[in-house]
Amino acid sequence: MTEQRLEPGDAAPEFTLPDADGNPVSLSSFRGRRVVVYFYPAAMTPGCTKEAVGFRDHLERLDASDVAVLGISPDEPAKLAKFRDRDALTFPLLSDPDTKVLHAYGAYGEKKLYGKTIVGVIRSTFIVGPDGMLEKAFYNVKATGHVDRILRELDV
Repeated sequence: MTEQRLEPGDAAPEFTLPDADGNPVSLSSFRGRRVVVYFYPAAMTPGCTKEAVGFRDHLERLDASDVAVLGISPDEPAKLAKFRDRDALTFPLLSDPDTKVLHAYGAYGEKKLYGKTIVGVIRSTFIVGPDGMLEKAFYNVKATGHVDRILRELDV
């Protein structure tokens, strides 16, 4: 049950999802900028917190290079609001409870967790170019050190 993986040069699947306050956010509204779209399994868990705080801590550098960040998980907006408020996250966290967008990006499927095969969110990050095309696609990333790798890839 592994999804089709996206590759650089593919068109980034378009989406509109509610943010932590229930407001719709569309990928197309960022056209003209580069966007880091990252998928994470669950708000307020240790790895996902480490990743989100990493993006938060480098957001000024990303903004200065005209790069936006969007975090997407299956969590409901109310949980995303708690996560945002608890960790002072200053970029949009988007809710995909039916996992349609996760599936569109190939970020949902079988994965190994503590030696067991389960079905769930595959921690993945995509760099979408100003034209809406994928520049980079990373699957099965580790939370530790990942943001630094993205910063190197973006050369910011």
